[in-house]
Amino acid sequence: MLGRLNHVAIAVPDLAAATATYRDTLGARVNQPQALPEHGVTVVFIDLGNTKIELLEPLGEGSPIAGFLEKNPSGGMHHICYEVDDIIAARDRLKAAGARVLGDGNPKTGAHGKPVLFLHPKDFTGTLVELEQA
Repeated sequence: MLGRLNHVAIAVPDLAAATATYRDTLGARVNQPQALPEHGVTVVFIDLGNTKIELLEPLGEGSPIAGFLEKNPSGGMHHICYEVDDIIAARDRLKAAGARVLGDGNPKTGAHGKPVLFLHPKDFTGTLVELEQA
């Protein structure tokens, strides 16, 4: 069911500073910030060739990242994203196996313009998992 690793997401308190660190200190190729109001975040992707790092900053009231940063003021790993060929089939299989899909269970459009779902971290060794349709 799982495809390749799409990205590792890191929540940050200051997106511009984090972007500068990756670009200037590590020499990474970074994309322009992209606001995703539906998800309550602004993101920057760092292209690593074989995968990506996603830097997340809260956007708007009630951002899910704000709560994470309250507990982790310096930031930290927020989630890991895997690709799947068929997100609906993956969702149905996971739900049948007892995994919890967050939200209403219906995919939303993610930063890459593709359907995404999030899975409860308590079902996946404490890690928030995002699935993105390949």
